[in-house]
Amino acid sequence: MKFKLDENFGLRTQSIFISSGHDVETVLDESLGGAPDQQLFQVCQNERRCLVTLDLDFANVLRFSPVDTAGIAVIRTPKNPSLLILEQLVQQLLQALKEMPIDGKLWIVEVGRIRIHQSEDN
Repeated sequence: MKFKLDENFGLRTQSIFISSGHDVETVLDESLGGAPDQQLFQVCQNERRCLVTLDLDFANVLRFSPVDTAGIAVIRTPKNPSLLILEQLVQQLLQALKEMPIDGKLWIVEVGRIRIHQSEDN
């Protein structure tokens, strides 16, 4: 699967996706750091990459409808998360992808659960 990691993820997270066999690009690698959310959203749509982010703005389906995307995964961390918790949430996301597709959906990944928003058409 093809992913785009937002600028709030580093090389360690990227390596988790790569070691799981995914095609992953980062916002920073493409000089999109600091780009407006709408621009990042459109780049992901155009490239058919699932956006993985910590930015809660992307959980707003009225502003960023997941319908015509490869999916949006918003990772929700508890306050003051450790790197270990962040990596566990990423692993939780990758495990869930083995069981169901994210295409056209918004997933909110939280410790111990994933909330899935999908349109009536999906």
